[in-house]
Amino acid sequence: MKKYYFVLFAAILLVCGYLLSCGSSKTITAQDDDQNKLLIIGQNNVLLADIPIEWLNKAKEDLHIAYGHTSHGSQITDGMSGLVNFINEGGLGLEFSHDFFAFNNGGTDGALDLRDTPFDGASDLGNPDRTSWATATRNYLAENEDINVIMWSWCGQVDTDSIILATTYLGLMDSLEKEYPNVKFVYMTGHVDGSGLEGNLHIRNEQIRQYCKDNKKILYDFAEIESYDPDGNYYGDKYVDDGCNYDSDGN
Repeated sequence: MKKYYFVLFAAILLVCGYLLSCGSSKTITAQDDDQNKLLIIGQNNVLLADIPIEWLNKAKEDLHIAYGHTSHGSQITDGMSGLVNFINEGGLGLEFSHDFFAFNNGGTDGALDLRDTPFDGASDLGNPDRTSWATATRNYLAENEDINVIMWSWCGQVDTDSIILATTYLGLMDSLEKEYPNVKFVYMTGHVDGSGLEGNLHIRNEQIRQYCKDNKKILYDFAEIESYDPDGNYYGDKYVDDGCNYDSDGN
């Protein structure tokens, strides 16, 4: 499971670096035009060694991230915390200073400025309801004008939503992007829950993915990353759940 957290961290760093880079990478699913960038972070974006060092440095210098989440979303920040020690112990064979991957609230001492669960009035995209996170975002941005990246995660709510998701989550995200054109908003799919490709969770996640593709959004595809093991083997069609359990024999 530790290695899995590193996968998540590599992907979020790819998001951070790409937001402010002028280059491109073979590991990115991206499409550029004069105004917008489509960016989907998933299973193909999990190798830390594939992220250009200049992107990592640019992220630490320029990004100010506010991230709202509860238990499942903490896999990203758990991975970030674990990676510091992992790299220090020679993990991945990469050469970085001992504090290169540090993060904290405010980005002091050269760390990445990532403010973990800083919002009041909402815990994640579905708690206490499906809309409070948007109000909490506005209130936080009003008091923290230096923030230029907003990301919220789901807990277990996507599987209970119907197509009305398009007019709640997706609609609210689009409204926030229009209100704050200088802030990057990262969309996210819901975590896997064992319901398989025919389950409502997968259907709703597909809705989020398609919306992001059609409208050139930034998507952190949490569910896709969870559907693969660190060696790239796919379990999405085997009813994989958030505990990494799956149906091995189709029964």
